[in-house]
Amino acid sequence: MAFIPRILVFAGSIRTGSFNKKLARAGAAAAQAAGAEVTLIDLRDLPLPLFDGDLEASQGIPENAKKLKALMKAHHGFLLACPEYNSSITAVLKNAIDWASRPMEGEKSLECFTGKIAALTSASPGALGGLRGLVVVRMCLGNIGVIVLPDQLAIPLAGDAFADDGSLKDPKRAAALISLTAKLVETIRKLHV
Repeated sequence: MAFIPRILVFAGSIRTGSFNKKLARAGAAAAQAAGAEVTLIDLRDLPLPLFDGDLEASQGIPENAKKLKALMKAHHGFLLACPEYNSSITAVLKNAIDWASRPMEGEKSLECFTGKIAALTSASPGALGGLRGLVVVRMCLGNIGVIVLPDQLAIPLAGDAFADDGSLKDPKRAAALISLTAKLVETIRKLHV
């Protein structure tokens, strides 16, 4: 039986009309078409308190952080759509990473990150498409053991980038998303065969 890569897809935004949620959905469809088993989640469905060591010490790791960690551990890789807030990573994405990084009893350090493969995308109403924020996400994930693909995709002027069906209007950008997700699927396959 052929190996099927499992990819967890989510956006670093909880806003209902988020451009990055649209990009995550388009990326999930592309990854599925490339042969992956895809799980698309919304961080809004896994609300977390701000990371606080005192809270962790007194109440333990929140249930939603445990659910996120379990999802991450059950997948071979991640496809992330990362908004840029003031040239950096969003608070909701960083907070999710921080909680998921906390070890539970019987778990290796950074177990849900180490050796996972990730592809990064972003969408922004600005002219750079969120590129500056991806630098921070790449650094953060790389420092906790995630293998981040060198290729990435940034969608500028995102307010006009998506068709009514959620696909990317620009054929070149749509092709770039297909190529990126195919590379993610193929890299996971090569590292797990």
